[in-house]
Amino acid sequence: KDKKLYLVTNSDNFNSDEEFLDRVALAIKSGVNIVQLREKTKPAAKIIEYGRVIRQITSEYGALFIVNDRIDLAQILNADGVHLGQDDIDIKSARKILGEKMIIGISTHKEQDALEAVQNGADYIGVGPVYKTPTKPKREAAGLEYLRWAAQNVNIPFYAIGAIDSNTIDEVISNGAKRVAVVRAIMNSQNIEKTVKEFLEKLN
Repeated sequence: KDKKLYLVTNSDNFNSDEEFLDRVALAIKSGVNIVQLREKTKPAAKIIEYGRVIRQITSEYGALFIVNDRIDLAQILNADGVHLGQDDIDIKSARKILGEKMIIGISTHKEQDALEAVQNGADYIGVGPVYKTPTKPKREAAGLEYLRWAAQNVNIPFYAIGAIDSNTIDEVISNGAKRVAVVRAIMNSQNIEKTVKEFLEKLN
């Protein structure tokens, strides 16, 4: 509940693994509270390689480490949890495999998704994409209306996601978001330290 700034990774646009991992490490050291390793285009061996480094840094700085989609890799990496999409394994099946201690989050795009997620025992949900985002090219924006609904009706932590950056953060907060998940605004930032600090100041 106290973790407000959530970084979702994307290593696609970096020249090297080292550059990518350095940026993630700097974000964690600057105060990001949760990191989700989300690498849709990478093979499992590469995700494990990244995950071992990120697990170590998150442990050191008291941040949570979440793995996207892959329950098996989350277990291998001793992650704090897993993040599911609407088309992935269902929450109850994931819980059966992972047990009670692991965090299970899920992306939601409409009211029905959120209600089902809460009913099925999700620990948190993603709400979005609030704005249209190239990270999810086929997904239409869920919009501010869904965000406002979530703020009034969802009783577990939720993270607004989808093209949230310095231009949109104020609007997202004023529509009820207390926590946000960010990809490009941090991963591609010219000054990660400054960006993270600004996000945290607004969220706190």
